[in-house]
Amino acid sequence: MHIGGIEAGGTKFVCAVSEETSRNIIDKVSIPTTDPKETLREVKRFFDKYDIKALGIASFGPLDLDKKSETYGCFLNTPKEKWKHYPLLQQLRENFSIPVFMDTDVNAACLAEYKYGAGRGADTSLYITVGTGIGAGLVQNGSIYQGKNHSEMGHVIIKKHKDDSFDGCCPYHGSCLEGMASGFAIERRYGKTGTELVDNDKVWEIEAYYLAQALMNYYVILRPEKIILGGGVMKQEKLYPLIRQYFTEQMNGYLDVGSVDELIVAPELNDEQGVIGAMELINRSSSNSRQ
Repeated sequence: MHIGGIEAGGTKFVCAVSEETSRNIIDKVSIPTTDPKETLREVKRFFDKYDIKALGIASFGPLDLDKKSETYGCFLNTPKEKWKHYPLLQQLRENFSIPVFMDTDVNAACLAEYKYGAGRGADTSLYITVGTGIGAGLVQNGSIYQGKNHSEMGHVIIKKHKDDSFDGCCPYHGSCLEGMASGFAIERRYGKTGTELVDNDKVWEIEAYYLAQALMNYYVILRPEKIILGGGVMKQEKLYPLIRQYFTEQMNGYLDVGSVDELIVAPELNDEQGVIGAMELINRSSSNSRQ
């Protein structure tokens, strides 16, 4: 018997199968995200090769994760038009007739890093992905934090850098964190992708300034032991020391954070934290049911 995991992204669905533990991946495939019918047909084709007892899915959003809601497990107002209001959880349960567990991609990634990666040994870990959009998840004592629904930490309001004339690209909030510091924001601001701007130090100074502001806000509210920064934008490794520097300046000695180098860190699971976390949702749910 195996378990399956899906990291459902806006551009691709990464599907994996493991033997009981989420780290022991024996097969994996990447499927382009097209329309729901075509994408899920290929997902089923992959998993039908194995006898899986349960499936975990870590998905892009926003999602309805309120179990009391009539639309639990559905996409909400996602910019992926073909997926808007699609009942993903229900459809997967019908397709496979096995237990299926769902959470956001960032929550699952945080769970994986908490258990196996950069968050090992910490009681509280915050995982932030900085990619096309920005999202974050918090795990405390093995449990994913969720209020009425999943958090939207990418939409905190930040103050603008003095040298930045960009007004932001978030259609709802303009100059929120996602509107100013996401990969999409970088491209809209400069007309080039981040990979084309590697040697432009000003780009990364402004980016670090915004991310450090958000991290300070998260830190004073949540007091995590680890802040793990992942996502495509964070492939620019020069960002880490800049973020730590701005974070320290903005904190201004208010709280003793210890070693900022040990607080603000990179992921350790080689871009597999999403799909590992998806399968870890199964293990977490099984553990909770035995308590």
